[in-house]
Amino acid sequence: MEHSNKLIKWDDFAKIEIRVGTIIRAEIFREARKPAYKLEIDFGPYGIKKSSAQLTKLYMPEELIGKQVVAVLNFPPKQIAHFQSECLILGAVNHDEVTLLTTDQPVENGLLIG
Repeated sequence: MEHSNKLIKWDDFAKIEIRVGTIIRAEIFREARKPAYKLEIDFGPYGIKKSSAQLTKLYMPEELIGKQVVAVLNFPPKQIAHFQSECLILGAVNHDEVTLLTTDQPVENGLLIG
């Protein structure tokens, strides 16, 4: 895949609120059309947010608990079946496999990525 030539300004990047949170709950999202999990993530002072994530190829729900992840917090909520996803967890996408973006050391929940 080629590198994108669509350059953005720093101000564009600065609008994206990317923060670290810890997954505190994970369960199979049975109502989703594509295999996914329902997650609850603790972002410290920014609260607990829900997210739907298609992580079923590489992760089991129980191994996600306690994992720190990187997510975008300032997208509008997205309704998926009867579930409202409040943040977008970031990952490296290889066809239908998603590898989570995480921190290599434990950090405080809610820290800004920049």
